[in-house]
This record gives sequence, structure tokens and C-alpha cells, in this order.
Amino acid sequence: MRRELRPADRPEGSTPPGNLPLELNRFVGRADELAELTRALEAARLVTVTGAGGVGKSRFAARAAAVAAGHLGCDAVRRVDLATVRDPNLVEYALAAALELTDHTSRPQREVLLDHLGQRQLLLVIDGFEHLVGACASLVTELLGAAPDLRILAVGRRPLSVEGERIFPLAPLDTADAADLFADRAAALLPGFALDDGNRTDVVEVCRRLDCLPLAVELAAGRLRALSPADLLGRLDDRFRLLTGGTRGALPRHQTLRTAIGWSHELCTAQERLLWARLSVFSGQFDLDAAEYICSGDGLHAEAVLDVLSELIAQSVVIREEADSVVRYRLLDTVRAYGADWLEVSGDTTRMRRRHRDWYMGLATWCELDWFSPRQAQVAAQIGAELPNLRAALEFCLTEPGETHLGQYLAGTLWFFWAGCGRLSEGRHWLERSVELDAENEDGDYARSRLKALWVLGYVAILQGDTVPALAALQECRDEAERVGDATAVAYAEHRRGCLALVTDDLPRAEELLRTALAGYREIGELNSSVLMGQVELAMAVAFRGDLAAAVELCEDVRLVCEDHGERWTLAYALYVLAYAEWTKGDLVRARQLLRECLVIGDTFHDLLGTVLTIELLALITVTEGDAGEAALLQGAAGRIWPSVGLPLFGSAHYNAPHERCASDARAILGDARFESFVAAGARLEPGEAVQRALGRDTASRPTVVPGPRTAHPAPETREPAASPTVQGGETTG
Repeated sequence: MRRELRPADRPEGSTPPGNLPLELNRFVGRADELAELTRALEAARLVTVTGAGGVGKSRFAARAAAVAAGHLGCDAVRRVDLATVRDPNLVEYALAAALELTDHTSRPQREVLLDHLGQRQLLLVIDGFEHLVGACASLVTELLGAAPDLRILAVGRRPLSVEGERIFPLAPLDTADAADLFADRAAALLPGFALDDGNRTDVVEVCRRLDCLPLAVELAAGRLRALSPADLLGRLDDRFRLLTGGTRGALPRHQTLRTAIGWSHELCTAQERLLWARLSVFSGQFDLDAAEYICSGDGLHAEAVLDVLSELIAQSVVIREEADSVVRYRLLDTVRAYGADWLEVSGDTTRMRRRHRDWYMGLATWCELDWFSPRQAQVAAQIGAELPNLRAALEFCLTEPGETHLGQYLAGTLWFFWAGCGRLSEGRHWLERSVELDAENEDGDYARSRLKALWVLGYVAILQGDTVPALAALQECRDEAERVGDATAVAYAEHRRGCLALVTDDLPRAEELLRTALAGYREIGELNSSVLMGQVELAMAVAFRGDLAAAVELCEDVRLVCEDHGERWTLAYALYVLAYAEWTKGDLVRARQLLRECLVIGDTFHDLLGTVLTIELLALITVTEGDAGEAALLQGAAGRIWPSVGLPLFGSAHYNAPHERCASDARAILGDARFESFVAAGARLEPGEAVQRALGRDTASRPTVVPGPRTAHPAPETREPAASPTVQGGETTG
């Protein structure tokens, strides 16, 4: 039996699993501060690193978390960057995303976080919260009160000012370390550069005049492609005289940093300054295509953007990041804010935000089409990476006069991400905000945008198990669609009303509505993942009514269409129905093969609903195979996942029947006490561990066909509950 590696088993001082950013260049200095911060985290559960902008708080905190987490016995370390979050209401969603936590329910996001973190031994790094102090202070207080083994390392320009907080002011580097940092970054630009008797005095003076702030030092080092250290020092003197000022009450270090950034700005060409300002509309990372579209024109040709961007990268204004052979860019938040000020002064902010919105609305539109293709997994990853920019685009639409209908369109267009990639809660947030607003013109495209947002809102609420608002949204959508003659919206409203009837066990009504919707789709020529899902839902309805042959025929047709188009997400649900049919025929090996494919697909898209339904059916197959202990363990694992999805098995008697049959059979074999012990063992598995447990099960030695599901049981199971077969664990898949 494999044993899970717990914190106590991990080599002392090693870094536990998590999402800390990889260090792309050498970390310089601060050895004493790192040791002191580790001691502070041992003594207090909330430590806040404070300091001026550009002092290196984020880099220092990430290094400190990597060092301290292993010593503290944490089973994971997670970092959430709030710099791109503008709405206090989205803090909890950003934290859930950093935790890779998927929740399909209508529960408040804070409740989900409290439940998830309650028993975790986690070090949580919350970075860039200073513009969201109130929301963060409230959340941190509740999290620490509910999770006794949680430690939080906060990073910002001011304290959170909550009870139990220990402040860790971070000073600039000492002069020697600042000079070392300057030399290291300069050598990356000029191979062979090193401190020597000819340049040491000038470099040390440059660092001293910049108060040894790491960001300012790195900006200065970036100028060595054009200047010597002596020239640098001379021009720095000029810029200090030119750019001194700021508010009288501002800290000198803040003035110094602004001077350093302003001086770097002054040394840029006119096109570099223009691009810097325009790039400030991005939230988080961006790619070259987006930069070329959004930032070109009016003094900057699209074909020149790459060259100008390259110069900004060389000057450390823009950060280049590469992952999985994909190159993306970002601005440090302080640098972005400086560019945003210049954009505002130029009077071009609204125009650039509108161009930004247009690009990301186009991206969402294209990805909705591309979702029904072999690129489905890449689309999911792309939308996930662009979520900060999509949030910014949605916020612009829902706050700018005359843009409401576009916000409704964008929130509705992202249905495949909200429903297919475990983002129901955030999707509902945007959808409800959008439909609460009235567009200026409710006819034509304006009406269609609202109707789409309404049926997507109803769909999301159904999946969360929130039937009353789901029905209200769908009824409004259908009534209004009929009024304006929108056949597409009528079909989608009927489809989702049929889905609602299915999960509430009104099978005749479900079949009627779903057949009507599918006929409507055929009439208008609509074919996509959602349409195919309607056919799978119809198959479920007829299967629950006893016509398995018809259900298999419907799902085999779905499978063929999915294979033709490279579709995977809906395919998983069709395979689920086919696996159920194979179980009824007694072909357990084939049923398990189909469900294994379901699990792989669900894990790819972080679709917890598909995952937990599959695990439930796998448990039934497992007890039919004779392994009652493993079946009970899988039921325990599913029981842990359901609260993050919604009402277990939708509260449906039909969806619940396999679960009840499995539990009854396993309990009869094991007895009450052993059955409950296996269930408890499964409930200790993280969702990711449960998926791996189910995927790793060996079926090679099992018979191809066994007696049907209602034959006598094999001999009682004798194995005890096994620990998780994984060694890292601790991270949810959704």
C-alpha cells in the first residue's frame, strides 16, 4: 500500500507544492531579512510585508515563502496576485482561482473558501492588496478564524490593520547588495560587465542616489546598452533636478521611485512613451497580437509595435515571460500606473479602453466558435490566461454609458468557459450584473445580447442547483424572444427549461422541451457543444424512463459528431450515458474504459460536475466487480466533491438511484462499521487525488463480461481503506 507523503515526511526545508513564480534571474541579497521573516511566520499566522513601491516586496515575499513553507510544515504554498483586480467583489474569486478551487454551487464564494481552507496546512501569499484593503482585511480575518493551520503572508504598501497582524517593513537594499544587483542585471545585457576599479564608484553612487530601491536600480542598469556608468550618473543628476516634486506629504522613497521611472520615461523615444502609456490598459499579461491591435494607430504603426516593445523590454519597462513555448508580456504594476497617468493626461484613456474591450470581445467570440473544434482544450487555457483582461473588458462595458448591451453579449458569449471550465460562480456574478442593467435600445442586436445573457444565466443557475432564479431567467428569455421573433433564443430557452425539468425529475416535460429545442436547433441550422449537450440530456431523460436503446442511439450519434469536430467536453457526458448502458449489460470492462475517458476529459477542463458524476458511476461498477471497499471509498471521495458542485446529484431521485444501489450493495457486503470507514477514507482525498485513484485502478485481470448488475455478490471485501496513491496532493483539480 502506498503511503501519502505528509509534511512531516518531507525533507526539512524543501519547498512544498504550490504556484510560486519561477525565478528567472538571480535573487540578490536579503539573507538576514529572509531568516527574520521565517521567524516572524513561525511566531504569527499573519505577517504583512510593507514598503515603498519598487522596494522588491513581491520578489522577496515569493523567495521567503519558498524558504519558510517547508520549515513550517505546510503541505502547500499558494500565491494570489491582486494587482489586476479592481473590483473588491472579485477578491474572493481571484483567491479561488489561485487555489485552483472550482465551485458550481450558488453558495457565497467566501463560504466556499472557508470550507475549502478549514483543514488545510497552507501558506497563502496575498500580493498587491493595497487598493483593496477593506475587502482583503475582512476576508483575511475570516479565513484565519476558520482555518487554524492557515498562515498568510500579505504583501502591500500598507498594513491590513487587523488583529493578530505582524508588520514586517522591508527596507531598500544595502549599498553593497544594490551594486551587486546592478552588476548582475547589467551583465545580462552586456556579457562580461563586472564591477571593477574603473566603474565601482559610479555604480555605487547611482545606487545610492536611487535609495538602493531594486526597481530603480534595475531600470538604471537597463540603460547601460546606451550609456556608461559615468554617463548614467550624470544624466541621473539632470533628471533629479528636472523631475523632483510630487505631493509634499509623500515619502521620499515614493518621490525617488517616481523620479527613477520618470527619468526612464524621459529617456524613451516618443514612440516608446506612447506605447508605454497605451500598454497600461492591459490587466495582467498580454500577447503581441493584442498589443499590435490595441496600441497601434495615431503615431504608432502596427508593424512598428514589435520593435518598440522590444526596446521597452530591453529597458526593463516591460517584462517578457515564456511558458510552454508561449511568450507573453506584462508591466510591473508601478510602471503600469505611471503609464496610465500619462494616458489619462493625454485624454486617450476611454478610447484605449474601448479598443481593449473590442479586442477581447472579438477573442471571446472567436473562442466560442473554436470551442466546437479540436482546439477546445487550448481555448479553455487561453480564456483562463486572458481572464484578467476579460474582467477589465466586462467592467468597462458595465460601467461606461451606452455599453451595457456589449457587456451582456460578452458575459453570455463566455458561457462555454463559465459552464465548461468550472467558473459558474464568477460567470453568474457577471451575468446577473449585466441583466440587471437596461440597455439603451432593447431592439435588434441589443435585445439579442440580453436574451443570450438570460439563457446563459438560467443555465448557470441550473448547474448550481438554484432552480427558482433559473426558471425566472429562462421564462423571461422565452417570453421576450417570442415577442421579438428571435428563434435562436427561443430554442436555447426551451433547451434549458428542459434541462431544469430533467434535474427536477419531471421526465415527460423534460423530454417534450428537449425534443422541441432540438427541432428548433435543426430548423435554424444551429450546431455546437451546447446543442449536442441537449441531445445528451434527452438521452438521460429517455434512459431514466427505461428506454436505454434509444439513449444509446442518441449518444452514439453525439459521439460521431464530436469525433468529426474534435469536440471533447460534451463527448464526456455522452460517454457517461454509454457507460451506464454498458453496466446494465454487464460489460464492466467496457463501462470502466468509457468512464476513464470521461475522467481524463473532465480533469482537462476542470469540470467538477462531470468528474463527480463519473466517480459516482465508477463506484457502482466497482461494487459490481466485487470490490465493495473501493466502491465505498469512491463514494466518500464523491461526497467530498459534491459541496463544491451543488446539490448532490441535483436532489434527483433518478440521478441518485445508482448512488443508492452502490451504497446498499457495499454496506451489505462490508457491514455498517467497515462501510463507513471506507467512506471516511475516501472523504479525506482531495478531488485531484480521487481522480488519480479512479484512473489508476488496474482492470487488466478482471473478466471482460461479468454477470449483470443484479446477480449475487462475490465474497466480502477484506482490504482496509488505502491511503492516497499520490505523494504531493493538497491541490484541487477544479
